[in-house]
Amino acid sequence: MESLKKRILDEGRVVSEEVLKVDSFLNHQLDIELFQDIGKEFYDRFKDKNITRILTIEASGIAIASIAAMYFKVPVVFAKKTESRNLDKETYKSVVYSFTKEKYYDIQVSKRYIHKGDNVLILDDFLANGKAALALIDLVEQAQANVSGVGIVIEKGFQNGGNKLREAGVNLESLVIVDRFKHGKITFIN
Repeated sequence: MESLKKRILDEGRVVSEEVLKVDSFLNHQLDIELFQDIGKEFYDRFKDKNITRILTIEASGIAIASIAAMYFKVPVVFAKKTESRNLDKETYKSVVYSFTKEKYYDIQVSKRYIHKGDNVLILDDFLANGKAALALIDLVEQAQANVSGVGIVIEKGFQNGGNKLREAGVNLESLVIVDRFKHGKITFIN
């Protein structure tokens, strides 16, 4: 996705050889026109999968999933990281390690919102080591639903998450795969 690569090169800030900040358009301040392009691109890549639900994790994935859902015309479900009195008692639960926050989270989704036989598309902003995607896949499998695909806006190709998912047979589509962040420069694989 050339428009996304351009934004990353123009506005992305390399913090270290592992961290890229794209908060000016992707995960703090949101560029909705770019999100429409991202949502349409995910639709084009997964439209033949009969998607019935989109699943993401709070918080950065919610906006991406919401825009994409407009094209698929399906609901968005997001895994919650925090306990809440208004969350149903019956939930699917998993554990995820956050690369950016360097801590573990219990995540959960109400059993009311993912059903046996659903065709679920998992969407998220970044893929590093694959922990969030694997935890979301676990939730879908607990529901006896189908993981129809995983869509990622930016994959860090130098970390092992993408390879792990592909080796496990997951239908993974990353809009941009970053090769390296070296000396403040960003290079891409795709």
